[in-house]
Amino acid sequence: MPSALSSLAQTPAPVETFTLTPRDCDQRLVCRVIERMTDDTDLADLISRFTDPIIEAVLILLVTILLLRFGRHVVRRTVERMKNPEGHQAWRGRFGPLGAASGPPSPRRVQRAEAIGALMRSVLGAVIWTVALMMILGSFGLNLAPLIAGAGIIGIALGFGAQDLVKDFISGMFMIAEDQYGVGDIIDVGEASGVVESISLRTTRIRDVFGTLWHVPNGEIRRVGNKSQEWARLILDVGVAYDTDIDVAAQVILDVSQRFAEEEEFAPLFVEEPELWGVENFGENEVTLRLAAKVAPGEQWKIARGLRRRLKYALDEAHIEIPFPQRTLWLKRRDDNPLDE
Repeated sequence: MPSALSSLAQTPAPVETFTLTPRDCDQRLVCRVIERMTDDTDLADLISRFTDPIIEAVLILLVTILLLRFGRHVVRRTVERMKNPEGHQAWRGRFGPLGAASGPPSPRRVQRAEAIGALMRSVLGAVIWTVALMMILGSFGLNLAPLIAGAGIIGIALGFGAQDLVKDFISGMFMIAEDQYGVGDIIDVGEASGVVESISLRTTRIRDVFGTLWHVPNGEIRRVGNKSQEWARLILDVGVAYDTDIDVAAQVILDVSQRFAEEEEFAPLFVEEPELWGVENFGENEVTLRLAAKVAPGEQWKIARGLRRRLKYALDEAHIEIPFPQRTLWLKRRDDNPLDE
């Protein structure tokens, strides 16, 4: 037994040796080129460790730039097509329906197309550059998991802190994409009503009839009444006295409106011939007759003012009374009171 232990003690323990084996350069172009030039695999491997990520990053940047140029070209073509679509609609003559027009695009269509194009370019650039940045960082061997997790946390924090701002932007995107209104339209959004002067992804600027400029956040707009989109309807109520022959008054009103629609100044503004709808209401002092006509958008107020002027002269000439409120006053003399004697 002691002899066995002594033999084990005299046996030397095996020593592990580590040898540095050269890396394979078959899959790396830079490594193979330097290896052929210097015949030193270790040096080629060391240099390629620094150059490979840089070359990969440069290639990613080049591809990114090409993708951006191609994407912006597609967006530009799309915007131009939105500005000048085939079968562009416009007004055509007296009582004419909507027809094709070959003139320049309307400012509203241009503004809407430019807004959508700016949004598409921004989204396209943000997506492509984000993906490119992640790929470049990955090419240098960085662990992207903590970065992505941190970006997600920051995004959630910003989302909670800027909910109103995000709501304004999302609402503005849908308003522009759905063409709810445009620059030059007359709209009613509740507290503010007037002409739209500008639209952005965050706010809408409205100028009312008194000249006040309203800045309305898009997220606060719950409903929109567009008074000048595609076409408008002129509604004109004309009151006559109760002892007036309704048929005669109706014929006078209809004749005046038809002659008015044929005038050179106003004929292009009428889409359809005026119609007399008949008796609308029995009022306290008058019988109301309603006249209606489909006209160009935003022109109903101008047409109504000119038509009222001509109706006043025509009704006076036909001896048709335009009623107005009247009162009878009874005066009592003091000497009629016996107590004053």
